[in-house]
Amino acid sequence: MVASSVIGQEHIEAYQRDGAVFVKGLFRAWVDVLRAGIERNMEAPGPYASENLEEGETGRFFDDYCNWTRIPEFEEAIRRSPAAGAAAALMGSQRVQVFHDHVLVKAPGTSKATPWHQDAPYYFVEGEQTVSFWSPMDPVREASLRCVAGSHRWEKPVLPTKWLSEETFYADADSYMAAPDPDAEPERYRVLEWEMEPGDAVAFNFKTLHGARGNMSANWRRAFSLRMVGDDARYVPRPGPTSPPFPGHGMVEGQRLREDWFPFIAVNTR
Repeated sequence: MVASSVIGQEHIEAYQRDGAVFVKGLFRAWVDVLRAGIERNMEAPGPYASENLEEGETGRFFDDYCNWTRIPEFEEAIRRSPAAGAAAALMGSQRVQVFHDHVLVKAPGTSKATPWHQDAPYYFVEGEQTVSFWSPMDPVREASLRCVAGSHRWEKPVLPTKWLSEETFYADADSYMAAPDPDAEPERYRVLEWEMEPGDAVAFNFKTLHGARGNMSANWRRAFSLRMVGDDARYVPRPGPTSPPFPGHGMVEGQRLREDWFPFIAVNTR
């Protein structure tokens, strides 16, 4: 087991049991760096950038991903922060690969909620050793990430859909379940959420159902998310386009993710 100064046994047990755990101050020393990276990202969006509001919805909901190789602030935080060590400890993995980064920004007064979803069905990777870190660069209360405890152990994955059109990604809907509404059945689902300060993080499994409310506060909600995989992660084909698409990757089923696109990150245990 890889040791980490920011991850204790209680974090590991909660992560394995619930599929999500709060990690105080994981990116605290990197807040200014990541804020600068998010600003750079918003000024020069990448090819996957999206504005996620429909007509009549207020505010702004910007997201973009797969930019860490062109935004130096993101790369510095990924390579030098404690994130890789925390990921290794939580996953029980000896090595850690970067999958991708993701920026999600909700302006003050944004009514749009992040729909309930699992990340894994969108991705072309399978494995038990996966982790996403979601870290706000602003204090968050009502607009924090929300995760459904134990959903990473569900027998059927949740059908991936496009956030605006609600069109499905895959035609093979029988292999998936529709996304539930945990707020409509609070006695059935245990929703985990935390009030968070800049640099705090929620770590969650790719298979954990999660979402977020709109941001009706007077403050911005800038969040940096980092997705990483461990020793058992392998490429798997999906019955339709994946998100991110990573076109032309050339991998075959069962192959470890190619290291030139998804590099191993040195595990910093401090």
